[in-house]
Amino acid sequence: MAEHIDARGLSCPQPVLLARNKMNEAGSGTIEVLADSAAARDNISRLAVQQGWGVNVEERENEFLLTLTRP
Repeated sequence: MAEHIDARGLSCPQPVLLARNKMNEAGSGTIEVLADSAAARDNISRLAVQQGWGVNVEERENEFLLTLTRP
């Protein structure tokens, strides 16, 4: 089951910190992050790749759903 983070309306670095904490807590699995800024999308994607997570980004009506996965 995926973990969920709603980072809409939060300014950087808060979305990145939430994602980092959840990635560290989970260690592996699937984390879905909902964000509403390109900066948050890019920064979370960059962090996830650096931490060894796969990233899939879907744009949905001015929002981004980032699905982070790690076996």
